Amino acid sequence: MDVDSTFITAEVIELLAARAGALEEVADVTGAAMRGEIDFGESLERRVALLAGLPTSVFDDVLAQVTVTPGALDLVAEAQSRGWVVGLVSGGFEEVVLPLAARAGITHVRANRLEVADGVLTGRTTGPVIDREVKEETLRAFAADEGIDMSRTIAIGDGANDLAMIGAAQIGIAFDAKPVVRAQAPFSVDGPRLDAALAIIDREIAALTS
Repeated sequence: MDVDSTFITAEVIELLAARAGALEEVADVTGAAMRGEIDFGESLERRVALLAGLPTSVFDDVLAQVTVTPGALDLVAEAQSRGWVVGLVSGGFEEVVLPLAARAGITHVRANRLEVADGVLTGRTTGPVIDREVKEETLRAFAADEGIDMSRTIAIGDGANDLAMIGAAQIGIAFDAKPVVRAQAPFSVDGPRLDAALAIIDREIAALTS
């Protein structure tokens, strides 16, 4: 599943931007990207540039501020109790996603990483950008690593950059999603609880196995 506005309630880049005095500008670009109006890679570059100069200590502050979406941990716990593998893939940042995943016992994680020099953010990322195509590739890679056929996969997300993985999964769910995502996803949950997705998942599994 996606992280920002799916597994957690906020967009981490906006929490970082607030500390850089650039919240309004970053929020506008984030919104346009999530609605599919501009390319995600371009939007990420523009937004991350505004974070230049922030000290790395900001990650601890943001982690303390992050709220996990209601029902998210219940969904993860139920999935794990069934022997399912849970993964997080994010257009956000490892510095925040990895600790969140560790708290939930999730080991399959992929996210962007912010470049740091002399203890401050440079305003750039390192490595490949986790965009729409890479999110789908990550779902496929996680499944392959676990020996799981794609016909046994589920993807959940809220933004336009989640549409490829939602489309590639056997069960693709838009959660509290932007209109373009809700319109294209096979299934949707309007929120507020992420574990409401279980009703869809169980129904579809029953139909597939009947």
